[in-house]
Amino acid sequence: MKQASSILKIESDLAHAWSLPAEFYFDSGTLLEEKERIFARTWQLVGGHDQLAKPGDYFTAKIADEPLLLARDEARKLRGFYNVCRHRAGPPAEGCGSRKVFRCGYHGWTYGLDGGLISTPEFEGVADFRPQEFGLRPVRTEEWAGLVFVNLDDKAGPLSRSFGDFPQQVARYQQPGLKLRERREYVVECNWKTYIDNYLEGYHVPSVHPSLNREVDYNQYVVEAYSHYCKHSTPIRTDGNGVRSYRASAGSEVAAYFWIFPNWMLNFYPGNLQLNMVRPLEAERTLVIFEWYVPPDKLESPEVAEGIKLGDQTQQEDGAICEVVQRNLHSRSYQRGRYSVKQEKCVHAFHRMYAEWMAKS
Repeated sequence: MKQASSILKIESDLAHAWSLPAEFYFDSGTLLEEKERIFARTWQLVGGHDQLAKPGDYFTAKIADEPLLLARDEARKLRGFYNVCRHRAGPPAEGCGSRKVFRCGYHGWTYGLDGGLISTPEFEGVADFRPQEFGLRPVRTEEWAGLVFVNLDDKAGPLSRSFGDFPQQVARYQQPGLKLRERREYVVECNWKTYIDNYLEGYHVPSVHPSLNREVDYNQYVVEAYSHYCKHSTPIRTDGNGVRSYRASAGSEVAAYFWIFPNWMLNFYPGNLQLNMVRPLEAERTLVIFEWYVPPDKLESPEVAEGIKLGDQTQQEDGAICEVVQRNLHSRSYQRGRYSVKQEKCVHAFHRMYAEWMAKS
């Protein structure tokens, strides 16, 4: 296909706009462009502060096919590096855990928590070799609200600039001191944008999520689009009988869903927070990471277990419909669609943001 940036246009007037062309959802060349133009230039959520709570704590991640290493050094400073040994490109670290040094699993080159090169076994006699020039290459890293972000673009603006007024919007829903209760990973056979499109509208809730629909008041579902993010909110239902996964409580009677361009979400429910990270694996294969955070005294509560059960069910339902949609995007009968003015303003906003980033040189 032609370069995505040369043919993509999304009309600004929602009532007259058409959605992304189908080929953008399965063309492998488009995904390569997306990795370079979007994923390598935006602040990407990679994990949480609790994973790097103490000096020596580390974890590895991958963004835009780049292997990364995140660590807390002896001075408790957050560090980010490319997880690539400067000798022959071996792995300085694998998985997660706690270390005093990082030793490459290929030839044993050793690095400090600050990325500096410490030792190079059997490297005597190499001319003009200056160890101080062979430390791990750093990557920009910042923290916000207990979350860890990286940006592969050395020229990108600070994390706060990418947020706009998002921190102010989300402040009323935040609960300090939440702890990770569970993490689950789902591989969905669809394009990452297919998954994001689905997340960005509640239009499908009555049809696809009958259990969730009994918990929230779909008739009062509100979607709001902003320059860098989108917000959905809906009251938690208080009517009906039987055990409920989300019990309404004073001051916390709304389910609020925030999506931040391009690929992560915060879902606030009474008593818990769901964190989602969406990462493309292939043009038609996506990794979705779910994390549930709850108050420390609720880690083992039956109510939290019920909430996780409903969250898992909702994800299974989303994954199933996204996979059907992905297959149907190949149909000769479909090229592109229109937006519901009431329900799909956030899908439209995403497509506008996407087109803007794909057009950047």
